[in-house]
Amino acid sequence: MQNDSPRSRRNTAPARHRRPTSTRGRVLRTAAAAVAGLALTGVAVTAITGDDQNATPHGAVDIDLRAQAEARAQAEAAARAEAAAQAEAAARAEAAARADRSARAPASSSPTPSASASPTAQPSASGTPKMTANRTTTTTTTAATPTWVIPMADAAITSCYGPRSGILHAGIDFALPAGTPVRAAFGGTVTKAGDVGDGYGISVVIDHGNGYLTHYAHLSTAKVTVGDQVNTGDTIGLEGSTGDSTGPHLHFEVHQGQLWNQIDPAPFLRERGIDVAC
Repeated sequence: MQNDSPRSRRNTAPARHRRPTSTRGRVLRTAAAAVAGLALTGVAVTAITGDDQNATPHGAVDIDLRAQAEARAQAEAAARAEAAAQAEAAARAEAAARADRSARAPASSSPTPSASASPTAQPSASGTPKMTANRTTTTTTTAATPTWVIPMADAAITSCYGPRSGILHAGIDFALPAGTPVRAAFGGTVTKAGDVGDGYGISVVIDHGNGYLTHYAHLSTAKVTVGDQVNTGDTIGLEGSTGDSTGPHLHFEVHQGQLWNQIDPAPFLRERGIDVAC
């Protein structure tokens, strides 16, 4: 006999049970999840790393460019400072040079030597004095002033010193037209002027005070008187033909030591830089 009670019916219904989950399935699911997580993590890491890799070179380039710009700016500043220093040094040197030239200018332009210059004249081999001052040697060239001059320049010589017709012709005859000025061959004192009847006609004698006298004869007129002081080249008379003369000319004599001790004027004048064709 069957028991129809509800409890009996509940117990007699077929039992429903969950399918047991295998361990292998759990492991596979866990591994898949891990792999998926790792993949996602890798993507994130890759994304982050990629961004960093892309950003880092640009940042480094920017830093390098800034360093180069700063280096160029520093180099340019140093160059400008050096150029300014060089310009200032050049300006100081130029100012010093101008001051030195200004200090030297008065001493060089002044005709009177100063005590600091202390120039001394030293003869050179050619006879030209050299002025030495402050280690600077300058050669002063001046035209030589003749100590003696020919009494009638450009005149023809018609007779020289020496015997003539058994009589000593004691001088040199210079011929130019009558009235040509006759000059003193050297400075001195006039000791004779006029005609004293000695055959020389109107003549002038000059005592040069150095042991020599000169005599100028046959003048048409005398321009000086006894006692006059004459300089080299002064006009003392005009050429003529007075006294024992056959035509206008100047009879010129040189006396040594005393009057009437005539010597040959030609070598005497040559020794003093005057060449005469005798």
